[in-house]
Amino acid sequence: MSYQVLARKWRPKKFAEVAGQGHVLKSLINALDNERLHHAYLFTGTRGVGKTTLARILAKCLNCEKGVTSEPCEACSTCTEINEGRFIDLIEVDAASRTKVEDTRELLDNVQYSSTRGRFKVYLIDEVHMLSNHSFNALLKTLEEPPAHVKFLFATTDPQKLPITILSRCLQFNLKNLSPKLIVEYLTTVMQQEQIKCDSDSLWQLAAAASGSMRDALTLADQAISYCQGEISHSGVIDMLGVPEQAQVFELLSAMAKGNLPLVLSLVETISDHTPDYSNTLDSLLSTLHRVAIAQAAPTAVDNSFGDKRPVLKLAAEFAAEDIQLFYQLGTKGRGELRSGLDMRSAFEMLLLRMMIFSPSLVDQNLMPSQAGSDDNDQHSGQLRDGQSETPVELQLMETAGGPAVSEPADSAQSQKKKTLTDQHESDSRARQHKAAPKSVSDESQPPAEGLQDPTQSEVRRSDLLRTLTHESWMEVFPSLSVSGIVRNILANTQWEEFSEGILVLRLAEDQSALYSEEILPKLENALTQYFFEPVSLKITVGVVDAETPALKAQRLTKEARLSMVNEFEADTNVRELVDRFAATVERGSIVPLNDEGLAYD
Repeated sequence: MSYQVLARKWRPKKFAEVAGQGHVLKSLINALDNERLHHAYLFTGTRGVGKTTLARILAKCLNCEKGVTSEPCEACSTCTEINEGRFIDLIEVDAASRTKVEDTRELLDNVQYSSTRGRFKVYLIDEVHMLSNHSFNALLKTLEEPPAHVKFLFATTDPQKLPITILSRCLQFNLKNLSPKLIVEYLTTVMQQEQIKCDSDSLWQLAAAASGSMRDALTLADQAISYCQGEISHSGVIDMLGVPEQAQVFELLSAMAKGNLPLVLSLVETISDHTPDYSNTLDSLLSTLHRVAIAQAAPTAVDNSFGDKRPVLKLAAEFAAEDIQLFYQLGTKGRGELRSGLDMRSAFEMLLLRMMIFSPSLVDQNLMPSQAGSDDNDQHSGQLRDGQSETPVELQLMETAGGPAVSEPADSAQSQKKKTLTDQHESDSRARQHKAAPKSVSDESQPPAEGLQDPTQSEVRRSDLLRTLTHESWMEVFPSLSVSGIVRNILANTQWEEFSEGILVLRLAEDQSALYSEEILPKLENALTQYFFEPVSLKITVGVVDAETPALKAQRLTKEARLSMVNEFEADTNVRELVDRFAATVERGSIVPLNDEGLAYD
């Protein structure tokens, strides 16, 4: 029984059968039809995108008995022999196994002799970058002025290793990686012709694993057919590749965005049941984070090439922008730890924990530290209520933290010195904060502290404020909202419009409309509900903002603060003396504050 693998069986025999690479096909077809033929062609690109295939089709077009054409007949003996790999005037050379200069000279010794049967003698050198420098030098003269009956076709995955003198003598065609959508369409056609049952999810998974290579996709499809016993299923492909289902990746990221650590660990446990390759799992995680970041920055730019546009947009609404950037950076840097850890699952879990612990949104919400801290405090308070006293060690630690009750004179002097330095440092800090206070947007619009007031009175006052809200009072309310990330960016670019029938209406600037989506509305309402101590129904309209928004106010105050800083610098006596003495000019753009406190919006 003779079985031919799909990658060989479905190798294109004509330009019309090649998937993708339209930019290369157009150039070759026009050159053949107009008989404007170069003597050396270089095909570059990653593995399995069609370099050698195009070179063989081009050799067939040059030597077809019908004549030089872009559509070979596929019936003559020349076309048949080239398809079968036995045409005498097509010399295929694997440069990786013939790197020596002696091999190249032996090859070039026969260049001067005319072709035996074909119109041209074609030299197809694969992985040409593997040749030695001496081999390239031997090839150089022949490549510059070859005989009229010789054509050189080169293929390489690494054109950067080719000498510039070789590149300048060739027509170079860069083959692109194939899109997942194109690979799925091609695989669908192949499966229909082969009468293999499959579902679209399994083909999308194979296309993603192929990384733009059609040959890899066909090879993986062959493997999947054998693994699934003649019928490709999504679950079978997942098990074969050792990667999690895309739905599991979305669920894992959603749990991380919400700070649900128990759910994250539970999902990792579920994924581990399939014995995955955690490197592939992390790659899927990073790839999804990349798409989510694009969805936040430009929702209209998200394509549906993987069939996951809706869940990606949903994740974009759940994630804070800074969390995505942090998770992606930690993920890329943590890839090497997966191999060097005790075991890959532990390293993967530690990487996820690191992402969540350092998440800015989780730190702001005090989700993770507060739970552990409250448990410890409750336990400690319970022990005191039960009449249990601290041990001498505990008393010693408490005394060390709070300061000794009685100490030696030397210690007392040292403590007094430290106290004096500390008081001086705090005094300087207060002075700096007082100086920067007028420049800070948050400090300028911050309402009076309510810590000493009755909480009930505070709730009533904020509830009344909601009903009498104006744009001016909205500008004062905004800095006090407990929001961050994309939610804060949206509210910072809004203008109060009205409050009617229990609905607060805010107008979002048109140039910021890409940030907003219906999925993010509950987060906005939740932030307002927490501030006003009652449920808030919110409506966001998009239009022209004719009043100063919190974001515009921050930009204005920052600009004014920087201008004041520059004027103060230029008015300094030392600066004026340097300018007068050396006829110098002050480069305003080079002036930066010692710290940006109060100059940047928080």
